[in-house]
Amino acid sequence: MEIVYTYTKKRSEYGRQPNFKDGEASVVANFIPDESKAAAHFERDPCVTVTQVHPDVTDSAVNTSPTVSVPRGMSHTEGGWPKDIDPEMPEHVIRYRKKTERSEEFQENVEKLGGQLEDLIKQNNAIDIYEEYFSGVVVDHSSEPPSSKVLTILKDPHPDCKRSASYVSWYPDGARKLAVAYSILDFQQQPEDMPLSSYIWDLSKPGVPDFEIMTVSQLCSLKYSPKDPNILLGGQFNGQVAYWDTRKGHQAVEVSLVENSHKDPVWDVAWLRSKTGTECLSVSTDGYALFWDIRRLGEPIQKVLLKDKSGGNVHGATTLNYDPQAGPSKFTVGTETGNALACNKGAKNPADIVGNLYPGHHAPIYGLERHPFFGKYFMTIGDWTSRIWIDDLKTPIITTKYYNVSLVTGKWSPTRPGVFFTARTDGVLDVWDMFYKQNDPVLSINVSSSSLSSLQVQQQGRLVACGSKDGNVSIIEVSDGLAEIQSNEKQSINQLLERETKRERNLDQLEKEARMKARKEARKVQDEQPEKNDEMEEKLRTLEVEFFELTKKAEDDGEDGDLLSSIETGDRDE
Repeated sequence: MEIVYTYTKKRSEYGRQPNFKDGEASVVANFIPDESKAAAHFERDPCVTVTQVHPDVTDSAVNTSPTVSVPRGMSHTEGGWPKDIDPEMPEHVIRYRKKTERSEEFQENVEKLGGQLEDLIKQNNAIDIYEEYFSGVVVDHSSEPPSSKVLTILKDPHPDCKRSASYVSWYPDGARKLAVAYSILDFQQQPEDMPLSSYIWDLSKPGVPDFEIMTVSQLCSLKYSPKDPNILLGGQFNGQVAYWDTRKGHQAVEVSLVENSHKDPVWDVAWLRSKTGTECLSVSTDGYALFWDIRRLGEPIQKVLLKDKSGGNVHGATTLNYDPQAGPSKFTVGTETGNALACNKGAKNPADIVGNLYPGHHAPIYGLERHPFFGKYFMTIGDWTSRIWIDDLKTPIITTKYYNVSLVTGKWSPTRPGVFFTARTDGVLDVWDMFYKQNDPVLSINVSSSSLSSLQVQQQGRLVACGSKDGNVSIIEVSDGLAEIQSNEKQSINQLLERETKRERNLDQLEKEARMKARKEARKVQDEQPEKNDEMEEKLRTLEVEFFELTKKAEDDGEDGDLLSSIETGDRDE
């Protein structure tokens, strides 16, 4: 069916009628090319132009005040249990279900509803609506530039105290929650009325904390239990170790005794792999590593003095890494002297618990983490650079460039072998990707105007929690190219690390040969020196004998003048 609509309009409203006629061609304008400008011409492909369509105004203002959101909940309940049935008692529930299933009314309802649902159940079973059609397909993100965006910022509920977010820990079961330890670590800068609480945040409700962790001293370290997400382990500023169970309230379930705890702040803690999941480890600058069982925090299970075998010096620990892939009894400690210590709790001889010492930094090591894909490599962060080591070499195999500012910490990406993150004191988070570039970071994110203080990467590798000294924790989401493993990346990074290890071994061997050659030359010089000394002594003995002979002859003859002239003559001859 054709639809026709007729428009009606007066002839006078069309305007004047044009009257065209033929004419000869004429030049309206002639632009002669300028040959002098031909050298400055270049083709731009693609050509990007920017057009501003916003009207020009002399003054404009936008209201950017934050919107305060308040979380509200709603309870929705369906059905229920009879009053005489306790749903938490399995025996009551089983007995009630068996009784209900034997009733005629229940059987009639099941038969009636079963006929209506049978066709729907068959349809659901015919097609898997949850099937992933493109699972296992590796997407190439090499052409995409690395990028990031800030999802939210978690602010300290007590901004007047200017506490820093000194430690962050992700919830082990997904990226739903984040535990943050707040403290003031500057010397003698803690005010008297400073709040001591730390908080657990729910990322779906970033306006207010989800749970308050109450302590007797400010927290320096805080970590979720990998086996039970309701339990957290914390190290306090006064040297005590405590643990919290969110199901049992805000106060600590148990705290270590002061006389059996550290004498300095507990800078780092770690959960150990055990059958019970209750063993943990803490380190401090007092020079001790203490092993605990949270079921009995009265005294530590074992004390380890961080004393190296070579120099016999005691090292204060500033950071700790425990990774079961390196060994269930092995852990690595970063010290305030810039050295890393490889320790083995299971050593037969107590003197062998502290093993290799890795000297490399000119300032304390604030970050130390083992590679998540290749367990024999680990990374240290200190002074102005980050270094990558292998267990059996005492020199780093890879060292990043020196920054103009200090580095505070660093973490590996758990999903990409070649990506790691470093935090700086100027508030910038650097993302390194060794798969594409080894000399410079591929992305630098300006997170805060103040110094960064803590860093933690979520297990899926997409979210990064970055704490700063002003008390803010920024939740940053990185692009797919920085979170998803690339084709042949694991093999390429392994070859890169092996190649650098081989190069460092060759340099170490050349250095040993040079030192051995220098020792041989020094020994040769020492062997030649006695011959020269014997020759000089022989000359002195000869002169002494001649002197005494001349003296005796002069005494016998009584001619002093001849004696002096003979001595002078002998001197000139010599």
